[in-house]
Amino acid sequence: MNRDPETLFSHDAYGDALRAAIDALPEFDGPYTGASYDELETQISNTDPLPESGSGLATACTEAEQVLADSVDVTDTACIAHLQCPPVAPAIAAEALIAATNQSLDSFDQAPAATALEQRMVERLCSVFGFAEGDGVFTSGGTESNLQGLLLARDVALEARGIDPRRDGLTGAEDFRILCSEAAHFTATQAARILGLGESAVVEVPTDEDDRIALNALDELLDSFETTDETPIALVATAGTTDFGAIDPLAALADRTVEHDLWFHIDAAYGGALAFSERHKHKLDGIDRADSISVDFHKLLYQPLGCGAFLVKESGSFETLARDVAYLDPEGDGPPNLVAKSLRTSRRFDALKPYLTFRALGSDTIASFAEHTIALAAEAGDIVRTTPDLELATEPQLTTVVFRHTGAANPDELNETIRERLFDDGTAVLARTEVDGDVYLKFTLLNPKITRRNLETLFQHVCEAAATPEVVA
Repeated sequence: MNRDPETLFSHDAYGDALRAAIDALPEFDGPYTGASYDELETQISNTDPLPESGSGLATACTEAEQVLADSVDVTDTACIAHLQCPPVAPAIAAEALIAATNQSLDSFDQAPAATALEQRMVERLCSVFGFAEGDGVFTSGGTESNLQGLLLARDVALEARGIDPRRDGLTGAEDFRILCSEAAHFTATQAARILGLGESAVVEVPTDEDDRIALNALDELLDSFETTDETPIALVATAGTTDFGAIDPLAALADRTVEHDLWFHIDAAYGGALAFSERHKHKLDGIDRADSISVDFHKLLYQPLGCGAFLVKESGSFETLARDVAYLDPEGDGPPNLVAKSLRTSRRFDALKPYLTFRALGSDTIASFAEHTIALAAEAGDIVRTTPDLELATEPQLTTVVFRHTGAANPDELNETIRERLFDDGTAVLARTEVDGDVYLKFTLLNPKITRRNLETLFQHVCEAAATPEVVA
C-alpha cells in the first residue's frame, strides 16, 4: 500500500478503505461459531498487532476478516441475548461518514455543521419528549447519561444549601440519598460511587407484581426520612428495566418528586423509543415531567454503538457544568458551547447516525420495528405457556422474555447448561439472569427480522438441549 501521506489522507484513499472494509465484512453462518476464549486467544496471540512494517490494507483487512469471523452476528435471528441491536443500514453509512470527516464536538471550529445539526437534533428530541424549554447533549449511552443526570441532581441539592460544588466539593453531602427501584440499572449505584456519595447513598425501593417501583413502599420510605438525618435529593425512575422491560408509573412518581422537592431523572435508555410509536407512547405518560432523561439510540432505535442522548427539561440546568476554555470556545455570544454540556471533551458526531436514519426511513418505519418486536415478545410468552416444562418469570412487557426450563431436579444447573450448550455449538446466543435467586433464560428481541417461526425454532432448541442425557442426569 502506498505510504505517501498525500494518498493515505485523500478522498480516493478513504473510498478504497471503505470498499476494502466492505469486502472484509464476514459472511456469517449462524449467530456464533462457538469458538472458546482459549481458542480465540491462541489464534490472536500468533499475530503481532503492532508490527514495525505494515503488510498493506488488503492483507490487513483479510486478517481482520479472520478475527471478525468469530464475532456474534447481531443480525442473526438467534442472537437474542442482550440489548444489542442489529444496526440499520443508513446508520452504517452514517458511521462511515462520521469516521471519515472526524469532527470533534468540543468546539465550533472543530465541528461547525455538526454543532448545528446536533443542536437541531436535541431540539427535536426535546419536543418529542415534551420539553418545551429543554436542552440536551449526545452521549455514549445510558451509563454516561445516568451519571450526568445524577451529577446535576447532586449539584442542585448542594447549591440549595449555599454550597458551590465546583469550588467546595462535597462538603455537606453526607446525608444525601438517591431513590430508585430495586430493578433499576446498576448505573444508578455506580454513579453514586463516582460522584463521591458512595453506593450506600442509593436506597432501593421494592417493586410490585409488575416489577415496577411500588408506590406504597416509596411513600413509606419518603415519610420515614422525616424522622431521620437522611435527605433524599433524587428519584430515578426506569422506563424499560433490563430484564423485564418494566416501566415505572412515571406520572405518579412525578407527583411525589414535586411534593418532596426531588430531582426526577428517568432512565429511558431502553423504553424511550416508545415515544416515536403512536401505539405505545402512552406507556411513557409523565415523562415530560422529568428533570432529566436518558435515551439510547443503540437499542430499539437501531443505531451502532454507542449513541445516546441526555435531555433536561430546563436549559439552565447545564449551568452547573458551565466551562469556558480559552482555546476552545471564547466567552460571549456565538455558537453553542457544547463542551459545557458534556462530560467529555473530544466527542464524535454521533447525532449524524439517527439523523441519516430518520431522514432515510422516517420515524414511522423505526417505530414499526419496535412495535413488531414488542408484539413478538407477547407471542413468545404465549409459546412458553403452551410448551411443557417451560415457565415464564413474568408476562413480557417490552421486548424481553424471561423464562426457564423446569424439566430437571436442579433447574438452575439445567438452565445454565442449556445456555452454555447453545452458545458453544453456535446454535443460539441467549442470556441468563436470576429471579429471586433462581437462574432463568432470557430472550431480548430487538431484531425486526425475527418471526414467530424463528421463535418456535428457538424454543425447540432450548427443549432439545434440555433433553440430552448428560443434561438431565
